[in-house]
Amino acid sequence: MHRGDTICALVTPPGVGGLSVVRLSGPEAFLIADRCFRGKSPLREVPSHTIHYGRFLRGEHLVDMVTASVFRAPHSYTGEDTVEFGCHGGVVVAELVIEALLEAGARLAEPGEFTKRAFLNGKLSLVQVEAIADLIYATSVPGARLAARQLVGGLTRQLRDLRQQLIEIAALVELELDFAEEEVSFVSPEDVRTRLEEATQWCKQLADSYRAAEILRSGFFVGCVGYPNAGKSSLFNALLQRRRAIVSPIPGTTRDYLEEGFLIHGIPVRLIDTAGFRETEDIVELEGIALAEQVVQQCNVLLVVNDVTQGVEHSYTLLYQLRRRFPDAAYAYVQNKIDLLDGHGRPGAVEPGVPVFWVSALRGDGIEGLRQWLGEQARVSSDLGVDALVNARQALLLRETAAALGRACEGLRLGLSGEFIAADLREAIQRLSDLMGETWKEEVLNTIFARFCIGK
Repeated sequence: MHRGDTICALVTPPGVGGLSVVRLSGPEAFLIADRCFRGKSPLREVPSHTIHYGRFLRGEHLVDMVTASVFRAPHSYTGEDTVEFGCHGGVVVAELVIEALLEAGARLAEPGEFTKRAFLNGKLSLVQVEAIADLIYATSVPGARLAARQLVGGLTRQLRDLRQQLIEIAALVELELDFAEEEVSFVSPEDVRTRLEEATQWCKQLADSYRAAEILRSGFFVGCVGYPNAGKSSLFNALLQRRRAIVSPIPGTTRDYLEEGFLIHGIPVRLIDTAGFRETEDIVELEGIALAEQVVQQCNVLLVVNDVTQGVEHSYTLLYQLRRRFPDAAYAYVQNKIDLLDGHGRPGAVEPGVPVFWVSALRGDGIEGLRQWLGEQARVSSDLGVDALVNARQALLLRETAAALGRACEGLRLGLSGEFIAADLREAIQRLSDLMGETWKEEVLNTIFARFCIGK
């Protein structure tokens, strides 16, 4: 990315619509805009935050009658001189506007480049940048609300306040080192330790909210697993309340995996139907089983579906194997095909923490109770005191901050020299700076902005 370039891109979704907006941003934005726009006054002469109506030309040919919204640096989204052209919606008109701006000296923006410039120009913290992506891709109302709060700087302010407190404490600890021979004390070790313990706990709680934040961000993943012909696809259809998966009495029908969504308590649930787990020499089916194992890793809940006509304990071994391999997921043992039972008893839970549901995916018996249980699991899992949409990068840095603060607390408890305490505090301060993007590496930015589309 060349920050000196003037860039342009469509910032509204492509396609037929009432309006399209093309953004032009950079040091020559007004010069390039005036080569194409004809209004009452040249845009380079008009005040910031004004809208003007006029003709948009490509050479001598009229493209459209447009509005031109003017934003002068640094009071724009990117912090640069910016013009946003509003033209009629549709594929052709917006493309002609962009082609004209490119011919006039602009360059097509890279994915996320407008927001990247806003970050580099100090308009947004890295936490706010990530909140923009979360807001764009929000799949739940609670997730969108949390992302909006982060966008306006709520979490950024908390992190900056914490970092400032740590800087002040570190400065006092280091000041004491200069007066060590005089035995002058500027801080109370007990008071400092109390404050650091509170900060440590806050960082840990925020980092631990990562899994709940991921549910609000991406959805609550539920996997239907089991041996072939257990009725996983039938259960999948019954939970969705529509026919989505192919159902067949032939074992191994599902070779790939299916994924569909529905809402429970305003939380998006991603329901996954996987290939049956069994020993097979069928290459395609083996590939489906391998893919199913990869998909299972991301699931919050695994429904182990058992064909009860094969025995109530028929799938116990699979359940135990999955629990050992994927201990972070919640489990339910689903006794399917109860419509085919002839007076068999119904045992209790398989083991502590694993409820048993007796259902007939074919007739719908017990399905509503299972849906209600899934809804409660989704609600509890996404309502763990989440105050921010913490992502993997942020969670890692928060844990590293908490670890450094923990070492500082332990050093105070053991009466270690202030230089050791100060070193741990400085490390915690650095991790917080990395979190907010006040220090950054190019590869980190590239990873973050890879999520963005062109025009944002």
